[in-house]
Amino acid sequence: MEKKSKIKKYILYLVTMLVLVGLDQLVKKLSVIYLKGNNGITIIPNVFRLYYLENQGAAFGVFQGQQALLLIFTIIVLAGVAYLITKVPEQKKYKPLIWFGVFIIAGAIGNMIDRLLYKYVVDMFYFELINFPVFNMADCYVTVSFIVLFILVLFVYKDDELEFIFPKRHKKGE
Repeated sequence: MEKKSKIKKYILYLVTMLVLVGLDQLVKKLSVIYLKGNNGITIIPNVFRLYYLENQGAAFGVFQGQQALLLIFTIIVLAGVAYLITKVPEQKKYKPLIWFGVFIIAGAIGNMIDRLLYKYVVDMFYFELINFPVFNMADCYVTVSFIVLFILVLFVYKDDELEFIFPKRHKKGE
């Protein structure tokens, strides 16, 4: 791929990631303004509501108060996903891998911003019907992207189509 074209693609990925992070941060800011200090806002009675929560852990409340560990883990994930994005061939069939990687990076950065600024992550979406843990936009980016990537790698791409990630080591004489 031509160098200028590749730079344009990376700028598009970066701009998309910044928009996603901005949207996440905007929703969190609105949650602080409108939800903090009250009982939340019911959207669908007994099913879904907006509810302010300060989560000092990771998804589902694990690693409570382990901010340093979570920041280190986030940096490792960011570096790994960014590296993988640079390895993905620029062919149409691989575009979902790149775009879901962009969403994972955006989600990781969105929650990392909260951890750095506040020592907790602002969560606001709550499914009362199933008592699902409260979550936020960044959590959606990461979780949905990982699920879809898992499905793609398991059921769509063949092993040899992913060799750019895990190149096969050939034994001597092969």
